[in-house]
Amino acid sequence: MADQQGRDEDRAVYIISVAAELAGVHPQTLRIYERKGLVAPKRTSGNTRRYSDRDIALLRQIQDLTQEAGINLAGVKVIIDLQAQLDALRAETDELQERLRQRSQEADAEGKIVPLTSLFLPP
Repeated sequence: MADQQGRDEDRAVYIISVAAELAGVHPQTLRIYERKGLVAPKRTSGNTRRYSDRDIALLRQIQDLTQEAGINLAGVKVIIDLQAQLDALRAETDELQERLRQRSQEADAEGKIVPLTSLFLPP
């Protein structure tokens, strides 16, 4: 179910004018955000931009950071990049914890001791 929701959030369905309206900005602002690398909408075969629900949420976050917090676009880019890194690290941590849990359960079932270092790869 969560996987289906993730796919729905990534489905690019909104044209630029609708995306701009949903995010509360002018379409030209979306073009600027794209040029600055803040958002990367999907493109149709005719090269028309299509925005997803995830893109709309990101656009709203950008608006909040620039309008409410007074952060410039360069700062917003750094924040977005750091959030993406944090999300990736959290996913990796979750995966490692799950692997550790599985190995621990296997060891308990077999009565063995599992060395923890075998689960982690060197940097």
